[in-house]
Amino acid sequence: MSLALLAVACLIVVTFGYVLKCWLSPFGDCRTCDGMGHELKSDRKGRLKRGRDCRRCHATGKRIRVGRWIYNRAARTYRAGTR
Repeated sequence: MSLALLAVACLIVVTFGYVLKCWLSPFGDCRTCDGMGHELKSDRKGRLKRGRDCRRCHATGKRIRVGRWIYNRAARTYRAGTR
């Protein structure tokens, strides 16, 4: 088996793995708040307390995955073009 064929096979496996992940779990944790929905602040004594709500995920802690966003956009464009 040549090196190029092995590289192509690995890319195909990774791509189909990501497609499967986007299909089974379209939402992932927000990268800004790490899935908490808010930021952590500390008071003057150093104790952690809840900060502002995350602006990126609107305090849900979840964001749509990039692959799922691309699929949704393509499906919406296809549906709009076939009316």
